[in-house]
Parts: sequence; C-alpha cells; structure tokens
Amino acid sequence: MARQPLALTPEQVKRYSRHIIMGDVGSRGQRKLMHSKTLIVGAGGLGSPSAIYLALAGVGTIGIVDFDVVELSNLQRQILHHTSDVGRSKLQSGRDTILSYNPDVKVVLHETRLDSHNALEIIGQYDLVVNGADNFATRYLVNDACYLLRKPLVDGSILIFDGQATVFLPGEGCYRCLFPSPPPPGMVPNCAEAGVLGALTGVVGSIQATEALKLLLGIGDSLSSRLLLIDALSMSFREVKLKRDPDCPLCGDHPSVTQLIDYEVFCGVAAPQGVPVASD
Repeated sequence: MARQPLALTPEQVKRYSRHIIMGDVGSRGQRKLMHSKTLIVGAGGLGSPSAIYLALAGVGTIGIVDFDVVELSNLQRQILHHTSDVGRSKLQSGRDTILSYNPDVKVVLHETRLDSHNALEIIGQYDLVVNGADNFATRYLVNDACYLLRKPLVDGSILIFDGQATVFLPGEGCYRCLFPSPPPPGMVPNCAEAGVLGALTGVVGSIQATEALKLLLGIGDSLSSRLLLIDALSMSFREVKLKRDPDCPLCGDHPSVTQLIDYEVFCGVAAPQGVPVASD
C-alpha cells in the first residue's frame, strides 16, 4: 500500500489556506503537491516565474538545471535573481530566492549542462519537467528524454512580443510532431539577438506553472494537444490544435529515434565528431 502523505502542520494549513479551501485541491491535493517533484530546465526568464510559483504552491521538491551565472542583462526578466546576485551562480541565487519564499521546499541543484549523457538520469528523478530552455538543442533533448521516460513535459518559449505554451503527455504527441526538424542555424534569432519583453516571460512562465500544478494534482484539462499562442502587442490569445504524427521519428508508429542522440549535431550547431567546424 502506498504511503499516505503526513497531515499538514498548523503553519502549513495557514500558508496554503487559499488552496485548501478550493474544492479541486483541498488538504489531500495540497499534501500531494508537497510530495511531488518537479524539474525546471533553465533558471532564466521562464524558469524564474515557474520556480517561484511552484515553490509558493508548496511543491515539495524543485530541481533546477543550469550552469550559467547571473548577468546584469538578465535582471530585466529573470525574477529569481537580484542586482546583488550579479556574478553568482544562477542556481545558488535561485535557491536563495526560492527558500526566502518558502523554506519548506527542497531545492535540488543540477549545476551542469544537460546533455545526452546525463538527461535520463536527471529527469528520471522527477514527476514532470518544466522546460525553459532557450535553444533548440536542449528543447529536442528534453523532449526526447521525457518521452523515453514517459514523463509529462510542460513546454514554453518567448521571443520579442510573442509567447507560446503547450504540454506534451506520453502517447499524445511530442515536440518533434510540432517541429520535425530544427531550423537552420541562425534562421531563428534568440532573445539575446532579438530581445524579449520582460513581462511576457512572467505570463508564459506562470502558464507553465499552472499547467504543472494541474498535472501534479490530476485536475482540469491540460494544454496537451493544444498550442497556446500569445501576442503581447495585441494582447490576444489563440489556440492551435496539435495531433500526434504517426510518422514522427520519436513517438510515431515506426520510431527511428529510440535513444538520445547528439543534439548539437542534430541542430547544426556542432560538427559530427572528427569533422572540424567550419569557420570564416
């Protein structure tokens, strides 16, 4: 018989009182959150609001993968970090911020570059993944690892004034169904090249946190099979229906991707081993 979560302490009842009075959450749901484990990929623009709201909600274990340091230019949108954190590890800064909001949360730091050698081991420790990666290689890597491990993936992205969010559940399609192959290197600019409205990261990151909480609680209708598109300039939201592609190389009827690959080579940002990278 599965171990039942312990009863809430008086302090926890007060802290989470606005959850507990909700019929779809209640004491049982709050205890479920407190025994859940969520991994956040990236302690940046999307990972910041996701991490904060999951911590405030009482998710018991929050893992964060990142290997960068805080830069002054991050502070326009990355609310996990403060001016005094410039130069510090994003993971250390993020942990301090999370614990200042909720000291009951266990914060697990994975200070490493997520790659095909460690992704399965790291992701396998968690109930679901919130992806805030800002590059295609990591996005495909996280997608493939989550599918192979049968883990729900809450995906989001932002650029300039546009944002999008969706959920990939095992058996209901994946990122490769939406984007079978990455764009040529340099075709799609990143935030450092094109910019992003800082407040938009809060909108998309909060949507990701909401979807994660619904999945952990087992309530509501997730964004699975739906891509939510956000245009901040017109403040319009629209949905695009997503379907599992039977010809998808990962989750299709006859998959050709059955293990993790070299994603930098796949996305064209690195040459195959033994082949020199072209330079000007």
